[in-house]
Amino acid sequence: MSPRLRARELLLALVVVAIWGTNFVVIEAGLRELPPMAFVLLRFVFCVFPFVLFIRRPHVPWRYLAAYGVLLGPGQFGFLFSAMRGDITPGLASVVIQSQVFFTMAASAWLFGERLALRAVAGAFLGVSGLAVIGLHLGASITTRGLAGVLGAGACWAGANLVVKQASRTAATRVDPLAFVVWSSVFAVPPLLLLVALMEGMAPALDAINAASLGAWAAVAWQVLGNTLFAFAVWGWLLTRHDAAAVAPYALLVPVFGMGSSTLLLGEPMQAWKLLAAAMVLAGIAVGTLPRRSR
Repeated sequence: MSPRLRARELLLALVVVAIWGTNFVVIEAGLRELPPMAFVLLRFVFCVFPFVLFIRRPHVPWRYLAAYGVLLGPGQFGFLFSAMRGDITPGLASVVIQSQVFFTMAASAWLFGERLALRAVAGAFLGVSGLAVIGLHLGASITTRGLAGVLGAGACWAGANLVVKQASRTAATRVDPLAFVVWSSVFAVPPLLLLVALMEGMAPALDAINAASLGAWAAVAWQVLGNTLFAFAVWGWLLTRHDAAAVAPYALLVPVFGMGSSTLLLGEPMQAWKLLAAAMVLAGIAVGTLPRRSR
């Protein structure tokens, strides 16, 4: 394990966080033509096929794959895509979704008995205060439904993190992150089909899919190839070669790319309170989770 990234690896890390950050703008573009649950369904269907045919199943119990798929598909992305269709701007969504860090810390302490250091508690308080700043500015940029939806997405993401953690603890060999995503996506598809039928109707969803433009299909392809398979595989590769403390800090740039791309490409206003809230959330994550040198 190397404590420092080489120039090529640093570039790859920046590419990954740029993909994850700008993806909120891509989601917004896809949602202009596709219903939220149908959009999520397409993402996970194409994460399964054709990759499941030539990527070997990871050596973990099926229950972990099922739990991860449900938490990530109908959970994280179901909540997120639904909220982003008119209830929260992409820039703010990229900030609020970072609540998953605080949910993960709290759940790990509760379920695994992990002790929270004083700096972790202080960081969580600072980050939650940043989210409270966002909550005080409900209006055109974010509604109560939008805030609740993305917080729900963050909670589901935290649950998925805990599933991966438990699966890696019980696995006899190292878990391949790409294989884990592909095979867990199998279990996201059935509940998403049910949600499409109940919330959007199969006929209207199919009509929207059939009428989708090349741009909408490009957004779907980017969710699968860029945001999920490429970025996740590269991030996992970096984590296998370096200490987590050398890689994890770059994830703090995701909201920077998210807010920046939303401002540049969509014209999202960047008021002072948004910048303050984002700074508080990111500072809270840095204080609570990163080693002193990385902070």
